[in-house]
Amino acid sequence: MQLNLLVNRFYKNILKNPKKFVYIPLVVYWIFLFVMTSLPTIGVPAFGVSDKFYHFGAYFVLAVLLGLTLFVRSINNTLASKYIIYSLIILNAYSVFDEVHQIFIEGRFFDWFDMLANFCGIIFALYIVNKFVAFNRKLN
Repeated sequence: MQLNLLVNRFYKNILKNPKKFVYIPLVVYWIFLFVMTSLPTIGVPAFGVSDKFYHFGAYFVLAVLLGLTLFVRSINNTLASKYIIYSLIILNAYSVFDEVHQIFIEGRFFDWFDMLANFCGIIFALYIVNKFVAFNRKLN
């Protein structure tokens, strides 16, 4: 019960102050992600975990932030039901761009499995965002 209240309070805070909760975090995180993928692998610390987990996690966070951003931006127009589709298109296009741009960076390379990990993170995150939005719409 308390978890429902906490989730609903977070939802209301997102709607009340989207700049603080989704817009700024999205921009900052997306810049951070681009900078990190632009570094040569020599400068990136390794933690002994498959890089596919990094890809999954990085795109999971990005998808949550973009999904919530597009949801908040589309509340009052006809795109409200399509924010998941637009998020999916934008994020998969960025995933392809990100992998292609790594070809030009020393020590990095294009990898189809990285794109698969990105896609899995995107799908899982957008599923969670969709459930989060549907749950809170039901409560309100």
